[in-house]
Amino acid sequence: MEVKIDSSWKEVLKTEFEKPYFLGAVTHLRAEKASGKIIYPPGSLIFNAFDSTPFEKVKVVLLGQDPYHGKGQAHGLSFSVPIGITPPPSLVNIFKELQQDIGVHIPRHGNLKKWAEQGVLLLNASLTVRANEPNSHSKIGWTDFTNAVIKKISDLKDHVVFLLWGKFAYEKQPLIDETKHLILKAAHPSPYSAYNGFFGCRHFSEANKYLMKYGIHPIDWSL
Repeated sequence: MEVKIDSSWKEVLKTEFEKPYFLGAVTHLRAEKASGKIIYPPGSLIFNAFDSTPFEKVKVVLLGQDPYHGKGQAHGLSFSVPIGITPPPSLVNIFKELQQDIGVHIPRHGNLKKWAEQGVLLLNASLTVRANEPNSHSKIGWTDFTNAVIKKISDLKDHVVFLLWGKFAYEKQPLIDETKHLILKAAHPSPYSAYNGFFGCRHFSEANKYLMKYGIHPIDWSL
């Protein structure tokens, strides 16, 4: 499997790439591909979040559960879809909250690459998924890897904002040192839960307020 990942992450995560769980995940993916399974995102984009946001640039971590499982949707950035793909309902709700919070116009596309390039790590807990089978790779080792990523960010950086949306994301809270980072929690933006505390959370403005408090350039959330 080709690992296209920024060199800063290669250094920070070098010990993880050698661990049995990671090698097991790679073996699992190769076996599924050999058996004809369709896996998203494409191999070259599995580590797109890490390639788009170098370790030293991370200001915000936005945690998703696993990649979109429909054709053409997943491109390695949580909640994001390539230009030309209709934004899924959760992303539409993110844009609605963004507009309500800071007045950003709802964009016509769902590609969040601009956020990633400014320091928003768009991290899914699982980095791959089988076509049309949500959470199908949640137990192949990815969770160990992304938990290690969260812990490395917490341990090695200061003043990072962690956006934890939904019960699944809340479970990552113990990995984060709250004495030197900001955790913002809300309901998941899914249509099933957005009205239970996601809408009105104002996480975009809260994140920028925190960054500016520590002299860190805020995120331009417009697309």
